[in-house]
Formats: sequence, structure tokens, C-alpha cells
Amino acid sequence: MNRRKNNPRNPHRFAYDGLDRVFHERARLGVVTSLVSHPKGLLFGDLKQLCALTDGNLNRHLQVLKASKLIEIAKGIEHNRSQTICRITPEGRKRYLEYLAVLEQVIRDAAAAVEAEANGNAAGGLARS
Repeated sequence: MNRRKNNPRNPHRFAYDGLDRVFHERARLGVVTSLVSHPKGLLFGDLKQLCALTDGNLNRHLQVLKASKLIEIAKGIEHNRSQTICRITPEGRKRYLEYLAVLEQVIRDAAAAVEAEANGNAAGGLARS
């Protein structure tokens, strides 16, 4: 019987605990990436268009991000029209960068496994019995 054994040097190497579920959803990842790219913030309509979301869908994702203190939402009036602007918070930016560092590690690990397989080492550095 062929079983994989955990690498005793780092038994939880592929757990990726830093992949924060709040960010790790496609729409929220797009929203937060858009806001990081626009540090002064984005109007609700612009964010909706950039992320290809409906009003209701974007609103729900914004509420999740706001509840996690990753973004702030400010409402105001400009030219007699209501305006909603969304900005990333300093804590949101910090947590997003930490998330990206873990995601980069996932990519490095996957690339190493593919390279190891191409070189004839199907185990990719993991012990096999």
C-alpha cells in the first residue's frame, strides 16, 4: 500500500493558515485589490464596474469587509447626488499584504512541485513509503 508520510521537519507546511477566508473569495479579492490600487478610495459605482458586480452583490461583500474592519465606507452628497466612497483601512492593507505573502508561498510550492515532477521526482520532495 502506498501512503504519504508527513515531512517530519515541517508537518503542517501546506496548511496555509494565512489564507484569510475574508479575502479568499473571488469577488472580495477583486474589491480589496481594487481598493489597494486606489488608496484614496473608489466610488461605489466605479468599484461595481471594476469588479463586474451587481449593486446587491457588491453591497453584501462590502458589509463583510467592513465588519472585518478591512474597509471603511463613507456616505456623502456631491452635486446634489448621494455618493458612497469605499477605502481600504490601514489594518485592511496590512492584512491584505500578509495574505498575498501566503498566496505567493502557495505559488512557489506549486511551481516547485511541478518542476520536481518534470525532473522525475513525482514525490515533489515529500517522503513516500
